[in-house]
Amino acid sequence: MKTRAILALTTALALALPFTAIAQAPEYQNPESVIHQVTAPADDPFAIAASDLPFDPAYRVGVLDNGLRYIIRSNATPAAQGMVYLWVNAGSLGEEPDQRGFAHFLEHMAFNGSTRIPEGEMVHLLEREGLAFGPDTNASTTFDRTIYQLNLPRNDVALLDTALMLMRETASELTLDPEAVQREIGVVQSELRVRDSYALRNTLAQLKFVYPGAAFAENWLGGTPESVGAATRERLRDFYTRWYRPDNAAVVVIGDFDADAVEAAIRQHFASWTAPAPVEQPASAGPIDLTRAGETQVWIDPALSEQIVINRSAPYIDRPDTVATRRERVLREIGYSIVNRRLQRLQRTENPPFRGAGLASEEVFDQARTTSLVIQAAEGEWQRGLAAAQEEYRRALEFGFTQAEVTEQLANLRASLEANAAGAATRQNGSLMTGAMTLLEDSQVPTTPESALERFNQHAPLITPEAVLTALKADAVPLDNPLIRFSGRAAPEGGEAALRAAWEAGMAAPLADREDAASGTFAYEDFGPAGTIVTDTVEPLLGVRTITFANGLKVNLKRTDLATDRVAVRLNIDGGEMLDTREQPLATAMTSSLIVGGLGAHTLDELVTILAGKQVGIGIGAEAETFALSATTTPGDLAMQLRLFTAALVDPGYRPTGEEQYRRSVANFFAQLRATPDATLGNAIGGIVSDNDPRFTLPPLEAYLALTFAGLREAIGDRWQNGAMELAVVGDFDEAATIDLVASTLGALPAREPEFQPWTENRTRTFTTDRSPRVLYHQGEANQAMLQIVWPTRDGNDLREALELDLLGRVLRLQLTDSLREQLGQTYSPVANSDTSRVYPGWGLMTIGAAVTPADIEPARAAMLQVVADLRATPVSDDVLQRARAPLAESYENLLKSNGGWMGLVDRAQTQPDRLQRYVDGPRVLAELTPDDIREMALRYLDPAQRLEIVVLPEEAPAE
Repeated sequence: MKTRAILALTTALALALPFTAIAQAPEYQNPESVIHQVTAPADDPFAIAASDLPFDPAYRVGVLDNGLRYIIRSNATPAAQGMVYLWVNAGSLGEEPDQRGFAHFLEHMAFNGSTRIPEGEMVHLLEREGLAFGPDTNASTTFDRTIYQLNLPRNDVALLDTALMLMRETASELTLDPEAVQREIGVVQSELRVRDSYALRNTLAQLKFVYPGAAFAENWLGGTPESVGAATRERLRDFYTRWYRPDNAAVVVIGDFDADAVEAAIRQHFASWTAPAPVEQPASAGPIDLTRAGETQVWIDPALSEQIVINRSAPYIDRPDTVATRRERVLREIGYSIVNRRLQRLQRTENPPFRGAGLASEEVFDQARTTSLVIQAAEGEWQRGLAAAQEEYRRALEFGFTQAEVTEQLANLRASLEANAAGAATRQNGSLMTGAMTLLEDSQVPTTPESALERFNQHAPLITPEAVLTALKADAVPLDNPLIRFSGRAAPEGGEAALRAAWEAGMAAPLADREDAASGTFAYEDFGPAGTIVTDTVEPLLGVRTITFANGLKVNLKRTDLATDRVAVRLNIDGGEMLDTREQPLATAMTSSLIVGGLGAHTLDELVTILAGKQVGIGIGAEAETFALSATTTPGDLAMQLRLFTAALVDPGYRPTGEEQYRRSVANFFAQLRATPDATLGNAIGGIVSDNDPRFTLPPLEAYLALTFAGLREAIGDRWQNGAMELAVVGDFDEAATIDLVASTLGALPAREPEFQPWTENRTRTFTTDRSPRVLYHQGEANQAMLQIVWPTRDGNDLREALELDLLGRVLRLQLTDSLREQLGQTYSPVANSDTSRVYPGWGLMTIGAAVTPADIEPARAAMLQVVADLRATPVSDDVLQRARAPLAESYENLLKSNGGWMGLVDRAQTQPDRLQRYVDGPRVLAELTPDDIREMALRYLDPAQRLEIVVLPEEAPAE
């Protein structure tokens, strides 16, 4: 098996969520006591029979006579939708020296003409069917595979046939017209230019430091502007015919389809695909020098936060997907999780030694396995952070783990497995597609969540601290004389020598065992006498049950069967960013860090241990009009989830830990303020369009660093204790039992304000009257620039006009894509969107823009204004309107096929009941709109003379 997330830990260290999240849990088996009857298909193109794992029979797998493999899975979640993928076992590793970037380039050409589909028509055809380019119609290339994907909004046979026809065209029928190739060169170069950031450059430098000379490190995805600029039809076709072959590809269809019909359709479309000779094998991802040690690198970039990466590599271990190897994987993953849990505890102390740290091992293709210790240090504190993480790493390997630590991890794993098994019948298409992809790419046998839970229950007694330590030691490469890499804004004092000396001193330092952290019990069980209900009705449009308690709490309930054993919960508290005034524009800025301070009776770290095994969580944020607490849980854990919400409301911790972490994140944000054109524009535009209204203008760093939890408590304390509340519960729950739980928690609190306040004085928002062009300067690459044009429009309170403006934005995007991307080849992804506010009366924006080179600013401006002029002069064609409208119509049709879609309507069903009516009326109003309506919006709002134009250019280097 091979892992494609190369150095994922080192490039984007994922800090753990506060509490257990519902996720896909690994499978647990005991090979000594669990014997399975393997049920592999008779026709076994994936060598499933070589494993003793029980294959999930709901997957249908097979192979055509030409070698094309297929995977089919009938699934009705979400209902009447599907996914169609074409997988090609080739990526950038299959490129020859003069073909750098061609795997990715060819992915672009799939949308530029084939035997049956004229250039540019593939995307148009799909847009007419309701597939938006990007979200529903996409492709991706990695080192060793290319995937074309279509997310079908409907499961009708004709649309499936169209999707398979297009995949068949992509497989062998691309025309690769020379003129189309030349036009696409600029688009591909634009994509490379946009992605050329400080973060990517750091990643590339890191790969070349750790794996010098390895093919994947030296030949990065997408090639270079020079190699792409040299692309020709002949060399693209050579790559195409060598790798796009039936015996080197697979078709995957997941969704609400009849499997027999899908298989017949695949055979109909793909049986004729032939190739003249056996497939080649892609070039090796290596070579990797496994003896390399003792080297150090310092990498400086003014936008980078301080990070130290320690690693060593060892031989790759081939682990066939069997009961035994999964058992070992579970043990070692528990070991890594415990080490990272210890590091997390250090991160959450009042004076943490680092912002984050983690230990992980990764398989690097079939060439090596690499163990990495990663430390994200506070600015100038690398030595302290390194010493603390190094000590914890050494302590784990020297003294092992305690039973309490293993028990905590087992509780979380058991909870995830139980939740997965309970929700197996309503797994999403995307989850099942992941199972198909891992079978294709890593030969991992898809098994059922129920069988995974069965194996875990029999295996769990054998998961001991000793077994976990043994598995971890067998997997982790010893960090002896390791590679050390520092990246940050300034070089460490003493440079490379200081880094090496610090590591060696840490390895020689005395070491003592650690004590177990106390666990305790949840302190918040009784909130007073249960509240009483004063109103209980069912609204007629969508059947949402609305309840009001005597203390003023509003509760909205919607029972669904869309996700078995899943419950979404959201609590809105009146206030939010309405508390941010011109005098105190950062009053609520620290709200999202509040949970880091824990609760009054428990630190966040204590909560993680106390709530181990509970499928609960809490995210807290200040939104435009409310403070929102949100989580996803299970019916069995709903009681604890509601207690957690209530405790967070009545007794927030306000501990200094949250302050410290907030300040460190803010400091890093400001270091990246102008690191890219995108960041530069995004951080400045609020002040530009609002004439520097402090509420919408980025304050200086000092203003953020001065924030404290004491100030936050003063700002939000009244709302937290007295503000009106509205609770929404959506999903698989028992209504009567849930009402009782709410009554004993949020419903039991003292009386609060019964209604949300109007906040009239803080809803004024105006667009600048100064329409003079603005120029901003970024600190990124000299070939990067942006042009954005903005107009004020109106608010979103009138449904028809809001939809007209939305459609106008979508039409603009289609027309700009045709002009800037397809005709001029200037930009990868032009922007156009309408934003009509329902918070600030009269406020709305229409924005168009593109990332281009500085030299292309003038022609891009001319092209944009020409598109606008054309829309104002003549109504668009019915076809363009249909291509813009169909994806929006499908989004209405499919909104209520997920709990998340329901939550968007239910969470304010009492305080904003018109949301429900707007949803019901939306499809009818949308269908009524005409090209003349779109032109009217363009004439009313898109006056070129009233535009606000912002250009972002590279900052000139200072003179020597």
